[in-house]
Amino acid sequence: MENQSNEIERLRLQIKNLEKLSSLGMLSAGIAHEIQNPLNFVINFSKLSGKLVDDLEDVLEEEKEVLSPETWEKLTSIHEEFTEILNDLHDNLQKIEEHGNRATSIIRGILLYSRGKEDEYIPTNIQQLVKEYVWLAYHSMRANYKGFNITIREFYDDSIPMMNLIPQDFSRAVLNIMNNACYAVYSKSKMSSLDYQPTIVVDLKRVGDEVRLSIEDNGTGVPENIRNEVFDAFFTTKPAGEGTGLGLSITKSIIEEKHHGKVFLETQEGEFSRFIFLIPLTNK
Repeated sequence: MENQSNEIERLRLQIKNLEKLSSLGMLSAGIAHEIQNPLNFVINFSKLSGKLVDDLEDVLEEEKEVLSPETWEKLTSIHEEFTEILNDLHDNLQKIEEHGNRATSIIRGILLYSRGKEDEYIPTNIQQLVKEYVWLAYHSMRANYKGFNITIREFYDDSIPMMNLIPQDFSRAVLNIMNNACYAVYSKSKMSSLDYQPTIVVDLKRVGDEVRLSIEDNGTGVPENIRNEVFDAFFTTKPAGEGTGLGLSITKSIIEEKHHGKVFLETQEGEFSRFIFLIPLTNK
């Protein structure tokens, strides 16, 4: 009877957490939408500034043709320093645009995740999507756990073509597995010696008519007595308040039911966990 009461209490807490997550999802969508506008200004002005730097370089070249060789020789050292500064400006503006575009892509993903049409298949660059949500999970973990740091090794097969995926669902599956991996290495780092190096390996490649995504961590692993339960709804090994226990069951549903694929778990307690998605190249 006591065990039943404890289980009911645990489920009650998890449902409460789900309500909080739902509200947080709506809030995140609103924030993402508001961030999009100023971010567009940053990207557009970086592009305009880049063109102005190009114009400035053209003006200098025109002046070089007008000036006498003697005058130009005197100005050479100043010109070299000026050119160096312009090159640095070019590099800085390029980085602003590059990271701005990446932030825009993440925001689009958040909006798609919260507002995307249910079960809508969209041609998707799976390499880009996986990479974005791998790092989103990492930064989310760092924000929640002080001192969290890991090595992430990534391998992406460029030969994989655009795939018909439900992006908001597939990204959730990647996020769930990455969150699980991050938590596993974080838990092990608290118990291990200083020479332990928390590591996650992400490997995405084409295997015949399928795509294989493997996310492996060298964390705590899954004990043999609960391996058959990890994909059950509400199952969790996390303390109350640190996880709803829905992640892996939802992941299995997303991959197997919506993307007609398969999910595998390979693990050794205390050593590693490796989650594998096998997805056909052609979906709906």
